[in-house]
Amino acid sequence: MSGFNSIPEATYGVLRQDRFESELDEVAEQVRRLGYAILDSGYTTIQIQEISNEFDRVRGAYVQEWGEARLKGLKEFHTVRALLTHGGATFLRLATNPNLLAVLEMLIIGKFVLNQQNGVINPPGETYNQGAWHRDLPYQHYVSSSPLAVNALFCVDDFTIENGSTFVLPASHKAIAFPSQKYLQKNAVQVEAKAGQFIIMDCMVFHSGGRNKTALERRAINHAYMIPYFKQQIDLTKSIGVDGLTNEEREMLGFNYQMPASVGDYLISREKKKNG
Repeated sequence: MSGFNSIPEATYGVLRQDRFESELDEVAEQVRRLGYAILDSGYTTIQIQEISNEFDRVRGAYVQEWGEARLKGLKEFHTVRALLTHGGATFLRLATNPNLLAVLEMLIIGKFVLNQQNGVINPPGETYNQGAWHRDLPYQHYVSSSPLAVNALFCVDDFTIENGSTFVLPASHKAIAFPSQKYLQKNAVQVEAKAGQFIIMDCMVFHSGGRNKTALERRAINHAYMIPYFKQQIDLTKSIGVDGLTNEEREMLGFNYQMPASVGDYLISREKKKNG
């Protein structure tokens, strides 16, 4: 018999309570309250392996194009920028995962755009640029009543304590300043997840990659979705053809939110909106 009491379910004085009808609602509720949650992508083992294979293919071509020495000199060797611009539909499908989009629609009020999709490699026994505490809206110190941006980290490999799974500081998206070291040591948690799952985070929650103590790399694909008022990290519309994209995909990739180059272009955009 357990020595712990069960969590009480009865309440009094409660006039409002969150309720959910699905696991997706539960994920959204946890992100709102704690700043992070685990979301299952719904992919099969075969589909996850296809993503893994495509990740390695694109990464090899990326390093060959930009040069290993150059990337290492810029501390970019363990990052693959703008994965979905390197050919193939695999990463576009990942960025438009139905479970993920459903949760994003619960979290972000109004429209949102894919700001970035980057491959991230946690190397064994090395430091890397994600291995420090940060927000995915870095250098910002403010809070908002609902998320302005949401991070979705897709686990290509299992995220374990041993291979440096992500540390999160729960509810830190509700505080303006980074906390003291004592608070950090007492309250940070390390999040484990399976390959094929997303770690969803409010972009203002502080988080950090851990140290990989295994002999193998740990791979992930980081997505950041933001309200259209933030500019994309890399202009995805310049590297992706619009042909074959649905209206929803064009909007999500930023085609509907390009900055007008002149007054004339701005007025044309207004006329298009007016005429539907």
